[in-house]
Amino acid sequence: MSTEAHARPLLPTMLATWFWIGRMPFAPGTWGSVAALPLAYILYLLGGGPAVLAGAVVAFLVGWWATARYVTSPSDDPKEVVIDEVAGQLLALSMVTPGIVEYIAGFALFRLFDIAKPWPVGWADKRVKGPLGVMIDDVLAGVYAAAILFAAIYFWKAS
Repeated sequence: MSTEAHARPLLPTMLATWFWIGRMPFAPGTWGSVAALPLAYILYLLGGGPAVLAGAVVAFLVGWWATARYVTSPSDDPKEVVIDEVAGQLLALSMVTPGIVEYIAGFALFRLFDIAKPWPVGWADKRVKGPLGVMIDDVLAGVYAAAILFAAIYFWKAS
């Protein structure tokens, strides 16, 4: 680890890496998404889908702030910053009730869109720089996942 990483402020580092989960030795984005699952469940128990959605908004805003204090250059998008995955995953899960099938589907769809980066996710990933750029592509991936989950649930219940 570089000396620069040690000089970063503790609270922004803790939040940006989502309590150091982003420092897992492999697949930090996936681990960040996994870490959002119990949070989504707790938020759902506290207030349903709107609470999960509010959690996504809070994670986005906190992530934007923490990332602004964590990154060292405007083009920096460190792999250990995973609060963006937390925000996107919460957004995706705001459309479902807690259940193993729903959470697996929400997790898989979010990771698919986060990795594949269809438009505008890929556009935002390449064009939007700085802390907002770190956060926005994952939020857009979460919007795609949430829309598909919402449509699937709607059509499932309609049939």
